[in-house]
Amino acid sequence: MSQSRVWFHIIISTYGSWLPGDPRGFRTRHHREHVEGDYRNPPADGIYDQRLEQSRQELKQPAVTLTPQWREVVGKALLERLQQQHGRVLAIACAAQHSHIQVQLPNVDARKPVGIAKKHATFVAHAAGFTGQLWSARGKIVRIRDVAHQRNVYRYILDHAREGAWVWSEVIPPRDETQG
Repeated sequence: MSQSRVWFHIIISTYGSWLPGDPRGFRTRHHREHVEGDYRNPPADGIYDQRLEQSRQELKQPAVTLTPQWREVVGKALLERLQQQHGRVLAIACAAQHSHIQVQLPNVDARKPVGIAKKHATFVAHAAGFTGQLWSARGKIVRIRDVAHQRNVYRYILDHAREGAWVWSEVIPPRDETQG
């Protein structure tokens, strides 16, 4: 019996890119603390400045911002390892401080293959001369609900090219609406 496969939208951030106290808004793990605002409706100016400064002081290294050259190295490494794990990657965008991936994986806990891909990208980057920690902990893994959601995610990921992200996508033939 074959294992069912599920589509995911995966968002992973570089080390130090979104800290507690961030003026764009932030969430505490498991929402243990109520925090006003989010990235669409940011908190009032200055309300979390002390928290942000404390977060910056606790970093073990400077926050990571990938140059265009590193975006390609890291993006290709993520793509390669997810494909090696039998993931069908539809689109990937590797930007300065985060990556988005649309991937179909066996119906398992997606954290494990994502973690393996992040680890592989770190090894590849270190072999190419990158030093230090590359990724923040965890990431966001969203199960894609339906075809409309899948199409929105695909377009959203490809749109990151406008902000200078390295973008890769599987070529998808146009759907012939006359066929079932």
